[in-house]
Parts: sequence; C-alpha cells; structure tokens
Amino acid sequence: MDDLKPFIENINKKIVLSPENLEKLLAAFKMVKVSKKQFVIQPGFVAKQRLYVLKGAFRSYVIDEKGNDHTIQFAIEDWWISDYNSYVYQEPATQFVVALEDSLVLQIDYQSEQDLKASSHQLETLFRMMAEKSAAFYARRIISNLTQDAEQRYNDFVGKFPEVVQRLPQYALASYLNMTKEFLSKIRNDKVRKKVK
Repeated sequence: MDDLKPFIENINKKIVLSPENLEKLLAAFKMVKVSKKQFVIQPGFVAKQRLYVLKGAFRSYVIDEKGNDHTIQFAIEDWWISDYNSYVYQEPATQFVVALEDSLVLQIDYQSEQDLKASSHQLETLFRMMAEKSAAFYARRIISNLTQDAEQRYNDFVGKFPEVVQRLPQYALASYLNMTKEFLSKIRNDKVRKKVK
C-alpha cells in the first residue's frame, strides 16, 4: 500500500473518495514495470490504457511526413500519460509513447474505467476532473506555442518544471518546445554565459 501512497495523494487532490470507492479504484489498476526505450503505445494500435507514473519518465510524440518528430507530452512521477484521442475514442493511435527511463506505472484499461464511472457518481466526477485538467493543460500549451517566442517557451517550461528538465534528452525537450536542438543549446549556453558575468 505504501507504493500506492503517491497515487492516492494524487486522487485526493482532486476528490476525497469514500473508502469503498477508493478500494474499487485501486482494484481497477495494475502495476506494471516498463523498461527504458520500451513503447507502451504505437500508431495504428488502439491505446487500451491510460498510465499513472509511479517511477520513471515517458514521452509521447508523433512523426510527420518528413520524418521529424514532435513531442506532445512528457510524464514523470505523479503524472498521467496516454494517446488520449485513441484512448477516449478507442481508435488507432497516432502517437508513440515510450519510456525514457526504467519505469513503474499503474495502468487502467478503457473498459475498467467505463465500469468505474458507471458504478459511482463520485468516480465519474474524478475522471471528469482529470479530463478537465488535461484539457486546460493542452489549451495553455497551444496558447504558449502561438504567443511566445522560443526563449520564452523554454523559460516558461524551466520555471514550471525544473525537476523535469534535467531528466529529458535534449532532442526531446527541443521537439516539445518546437525548436531545433541547436537553438536549444544556444539558449542554454547564453544563460550560462549571463550567469558567469
């Protein structure tokens, strides 16, 4: 149960479930080890699960027609990840979701989630709140990409997620921030130079 403490705290931040509903929720999740570089979702296959990261790090990304990859989302401890369009609509995925580190996740499958929501208004409220927070996050991300320059996007990300930056490969962070690796290096080097002065 100690292993699940961060997960229970994550849930409690959204809604305090009755003991019965908490028990039902925990029973619906399965703990899974994922090796570094292992894919948990791939394009063409339906995303059957959503994942909560207990330990480790993940990246979701798409590849365009020119072969460039574009990072959609990262997830470290206490974050959720999936190809949500595929998961929600049970259609073939368009994203890759890969482990950046050896990881431990809790996963719930689509049908189990539907059963939980049907069984209790409280559990339905929990998943609605998760969907709302996710939608708000993606809206902020789109606005940031449309209104900020590359350096502002980098500063914003570092300011909000300082613990994440150190764990991400440079190519993945550059892809997430919609810039080249070279430009990201330049921004970082400029910051180091400014600190030294």
